[in-house]
Amino acid sequence: MIPSIAQPASLRWIYRAYMLMFYVFLIAPLLVVATFAFNDSLFPSLPWNGFTLDWFLGSSSERLGVFSDAAMLESVGVSAFVAFWVTLLSLLVATSNAFLFERYDFRFKEFLYMLMLLPLVIPGVILGISVLIASNSFANHMDEVFNLEIEFLRPGLVLVILGQFAFITTIATMVISARLRKMDQSLEEAAYNLGASKLAVLRTITLPYLRPAIMGAGIVAFLMSFENFNTTLMLTSSDSPLTITMFDRLREGSTPELNAVSLLLMLASGLLALLSVFVQKKADT
Repeated sequence: MIPSIAQPASLRWIYRAYMLMFYVFLIAPLLVVATFAFNDSLFPSLPWNGFTLDWFLGSSSERLGVFSDAAMLESVGVSAFVAFWVTLLSLLVATSNAFLFERYDFRFKEFLYMLMLLPLVIPGVILGISVLIASNSFANHMDEVFNLEIEFLRPGLVLVILGQFAFITTIATMVISARLRKMDQSLEEAAYNLGASKLAVLRTITLPYLRPAIMGAGIVAFLMSFENFNTTLMLTSSDSPLTITMFDRLREGSTPELNAVSLLLMLASGLLALLSVFVQKKADT
């Protein structure tokens, strides 16, 4: 709906009703999950039996809370470990990619850029299976020909990091490239004319200008890695990240503890998303 064009009152009310239904559809499931995280019941369903914090702080076998569940806390640590390395590697490669595609001209540049975007349109399950088959095939070949066992190419955290890195780097590259594209290169040229070296210009001018985009890309990369399921499911082993642990628990039967974990994830994701928006807004001012 275009505000500058007069619209009938009935159409405006239809539009408002549509927007209301859209947000209700979007938010209602999250509110249901958040509400049942405090329900004093062994099952995450109606009726409402009263308010309790047992699913967060409980320590009994029947009412084991999130903060007393050693397996759940361990999976949170595994997810944080994976997300840290995926974020670090993605930012390093994405920053290099941004300079490569924005500052240099070379043969097949457009083709390579489209090739970089390819992981975004490949389903996560297919991407995970592809990484798994490629790594296992190479590891089997090295074992058969050279009698050399390469453990990190088997399902495990290294493959999870590589699988997530394959598509998260693309998103980080797009975020940093957009910021680099808007940079006034005359600032760098002025520094060169004053005798500054390339390293000094990069350290004092270019990277400080890119810092908001790098921080924003890092937050997005961490969130996407921490909450990834499809690719991780194909590549994980006994050290399961949080999403895989929750999936395994859900197959045994949903409990209010999973609602509590989901609520904590929603709060953490929301805070990081707000931080990303704040960083980007501050960079634009």
